[in-house]
Amino acid sequence: MPEVSRFFGIVIAMYYKEHAPPHFHAKYAEQRAAFAISDLRLIEGSLPRRAVSLVLEWAFQHRDELMENWRRAERREDLANIEPLD
Repeated sequence: MPEVSRFFGIVIAMYYKEHAPPHFHAKYAEQRAAFAISDLRLIEGSLPRRAVSLVLEWAFQHRDELMENWRRAERREDLANIEPLD
């Protein structure tokens, strides 16, 4: 699972062999969730409410970079690191 960012104990990652819609994964403690990039909708799993808020705040700021990483993953290229939430 290639990690693209990490902040406040949350790990953001993307996989290379993925299915549509374009999305990213977030892990916090032992919980995992996936979020669609286009509308930042939770599409799988669950996280604590505060972690979801942080993930959404971060993703809103970096949506273009997330889409570029999705395209890189489709081409099997290295993923770019994305600045963490500060």
